[in-house]
Amino acid sequence: MFDLRQLRYFVAVAETLNFTRAAQRLHLSQPPLSQQIRALEEDLGVRLFDRNRRHVALTEPGRLFLDEARKILSQVDAARLTATEAAAGHKGRLRLAYPASLSFHRALPQTLLRFSSKNADVRVELHEMYTETQYSALIAGQIDVGLVRATPKERSIAVQVEVDAIDHEPLLLALPCSHALAKRKQIALREVADEPFVIQPRAYSTTLYDTLVQMASAAGFRPIIRQEVQQVTGTLALVAAGVGMAVVPASLRAVHLPEVCMINLEDEDAKLLLAVARRKEKHSPVLTRFLDAVMDCSGGAPT
Repeated sequence: MFDLRQLRYFVAVAETLNFTRAAQRLHLSQPPLSQQIRALEEDLGVRLFDRNRRHVALTEPGRLFLDEARKILSQVDAARLTATEAAAGHKGRLRLAYPASLSFHRALPQTLLRFSSKNADVRVELHEMYTETQYSALIAGQIDVGLVRATPKERSIAVQVEVDAIDHEPLLLALPCSHALAKRKQIALREVADEPFVIQPRAYSTTLYDTLVQMASAAGFRPIIRQEVQQVTGTLALVAAGVGMAVVPASLRAVHLPEVCMINLEDEDAKLLLAVARRKEKHSPVLTRFLDAVMDCSGGAPT
């Protein structure tokens, strides 16, 4: 069976129609070139060239074979380039998960824009996923990296993943602008201990739910949960309707509802972690380049 070297030799001769010039192009002497062309013809069982001392011409089978040889060599070159670019992290696939609460945080769009601008041939698959589900998906190999809101609670998972904090997002108190406290610039959670709250169910937003309960406990009360809503943005709609107050990430300021005011919380724990998580193993070149983009957008090294 002929090999790629013989195909390259054949194309060189077919393009120059001169064994001497073809040998010079290939940086070898003419006798080995002639031997390889004869071996190729014997393998194919056809004559590719009509030749004598003064003239070299392609036969009809040779002309047709030239078209196919060029296609094969082009595909080989493309395959080599793909492998090289994949090894450098410029080509491939990245499966990224993130929680719904991150939809308005600058980290997601800025990281994707920076990464995609330098790695246009990497296909990024986005998956909206709760934090705890992300950890399970990482261990199962269903995603490559996740933007998470909490560190793993189970030690069996914690020992298998790496988690680097990239932000501690402030939490705000969202309340109706008609409320007596709406014009305050800062407030302590204990001041609204008797007010009802709206929040996502714990099954959907474990971190934010638990943070509210812990902050309230530290302030000496148990929050009154009047209504649960599946989407984090849905809490603002209920706040606007006067159903209750909500503790939300500061990035939700991007959702402008004229009936809703957001006030800084002075409580010490009024912040929400944002971190990047991946499996503890040798990273693929694509993942390494994505992690670099995350850190560039977060302002430097992990904290």
